Amino acid sequence: MGLRALEGRVLAYAPWILGVSLLGHLAMVAFQAKMTMVDLMVYRNASPELFTGLLYEWRLKEFSDQFALPFTYPPFSALVFVPLSWVPWGLARWFWQLACLACLWFVTRKSLQLVGSNDPRRAMLWTGLFVWVEPVRTTLNYGQINLVLAALLLGTMVSARSWKQGAGVGVAAGLKLTPAISGLYFLINRQYKAAVWSIAAFFGTVAVAYAVSPRLSNEYWFHLLGDASRVGPVASAINQSLRGALSRTLGYDIGTGPVFLGAVVVAAVLTGFALHASVKAKDTLAMIVSVQFLGLLVSPISWSHHWVWAVPALMWLVHAAKHRLATVTAVAWILAIGSYLISFLLKTQPSIWVIPRPWYYSALGWVYPAVGVLTLVTIAVVLRQRAPKSQEDVEHPVDLLRE
Repeated sequence: MGLRALEGRVLAYAPWILGVSLLGHLAMVAFQAKMTMVDLMVYRNASPELFTGLLYEWRLKEFSDQFALPFTYPPFSALVFVPLSWVPWGLARWFWQLACLACLWFVTRKSLQLVGSNDPRRAMLWTGLFVWVEPVRTTLNYGQINLVLAALLLGTMVSARSWKQGAGVGVAAGLKLTPAISGLYFLINRQYKAAVWSIAAFFGTVAVAYAVSPRLSNEYWFHLLGDASRVGPVASAINQSLRGALSRTLGYDIGTGPVFLGAVVVAAVLTGFALHASVKAKDTLAMIVSVQFLGLLVSPISWSHHWVWAVPALMWLVHAAKHRLATVTAVAWILAIGSYLISFLLKTQPSIWVIPRPWYYSALGWVYPAVGVLTLVTIAVVLRQRAPKSQEDVEHPVDLLRE
């Protein structure tokens, strides 16, 4: 039975599946002591240090015996999170959880709309299931920002208004640098106004932060930027970037030397094929997924919870590709994110700082980068066989979805 046929059989139960999933998650928020939301705690507790000048010296020592967590984002991000420090922790954590769940729903629904499905039951079904896959689950458990950024990007990049497209990407990059890769989407679509708006919005966030704290802004942009070791253990199993996977395989941090650069070239070439096919087929979601996957692969650190872009990728694989290779790739993603393999591998580490490990753990530690690369190949292969049939097909396929 295919994935779409299986989906069709359970679609009638979608509201119940979503309801049970949400109730189960909210029960965990209320009663699960291990759901510490440590990253949200960092965002909230560190942000007032923007005004003391100690933002990047501050550390969260609770719940992190091997690594006292620092604030690693640009100063503008701290400014945005300051209001969370004005409310009690209990209220902040509930607000953040509800916001993230709303963003998960939005990302799922928008992805389905981009592949031509407007059935709300389908969005209910997949949202209910996605609550329990590893990237989403760890995002919720850590109180991470990934779902918020994904919703911001996906909601603005497909807009018909250049300023809105650019503002979404620019602000997202101002909050956390990695979304800046989204600007590639504007370049390949020759949406140069949107690209200019994204640059303007990004530098606007930098200017605002400089106005608040010039010293901390200088410290971040000229001293801390690029120091991956400050973010965390590069070779830990939770780092699912190419650099992390290669470091675990070779037994040492490969840094940004020839091995890393070679991997970046391979990822860029595969992304190029995927984007060329996506542009020719006028497939917006495939383009966005390709760009985001490139960012995840080549970033020095891509924690497993950064891979929430597997959600729109799966929606494309299941509902848009209609190809045997896409089915294989979709199943690979379901196994990868549904098995909690990364969580298992973390338990096998004597320390998050130990790099050498048995070969079979190193091989398993390739799971997200490997399926990510497979997704790029799938996009290139599937869409290469698809060509516009008429002049109407040449028009952007999501114009009707734009605001």
